[in-house]
Amino acid sequence: MKEGNILSFRILIDSSGNLVTELSGLPEREAHKVFKGEDLILIRKVIREGLVKLDKLHNYLENELDALK
Repeated sequence: MKEGNILSFRILIDSSGNLVTELSGLPEREAHKVFKGEDLILIRKVIREGLVKLDKLHNYLENELDALK
C-alpha cells in the first residue's frame, strides 16, 4: 500500500524564522484518479468537510499572525 497526503494542515517556522500555516492536500477533482467506488465517496467527503474546517482555522491563524507584525 502506498501513502499519500489527502489533506493536511501544518504550523511551522520557515528558514527566516517566520511562523507560517500551510493547508495542502489532494484536490477533490483529482480524487477519482486514485480512488474508486465507496472509497472515492468517502475521500471526497473527507476533503470537502476537512477543507471547510481547516480553511477557517488557516485563515484565523494567518490573520492573528499578521496582526502581530
